[in-house]
Amino acid sequence: MKASSGHFVLNDQVEYRDIAEVFPDVLKLFLEETDQVPEDAEIMNMFLHLNQVELLNNRKPEGYNRKGRMRLIFPMTRMEFYIKGSSKSGEVVRVTEKISKLLTRSGMDHELEWNALSCLES
Repeated sequence: MKASSGHFVLNDQVEYRDIAEVFPDVLKLFLEETDQVPEDAEIMNMFLHLNQVELLNNRKPEGYNRKGRMRLIFPMTRMEFYIKGSSKSGEVVRVTEKISKLLTRSGMDHELEWNALSCLES
């Protein structure tokens, strides 16, 4: 299977602060699996800190929306976050499934959707 985006759709009762505990592991796994880990540990700590501050204050975080092969995005339209690749690939599917397993082990109930960006843009 190939996909250009993998979406982690969360329950409507989930708030951003509920994601705070698992988010550092999600971001680290995402960056490691996509070979986008910053060389400087200070930059990695900054990404984690800025996102954690927003999550703990129950606000939408940035995720990882930098130029690169993939991005980790929190849209404003619904309670979810998703991985967006630059094109359809098996890598988007592989990374999405790894993060999904991490979320499941952490007790974060979610559903996976593929290529659902058109429904978010309307």
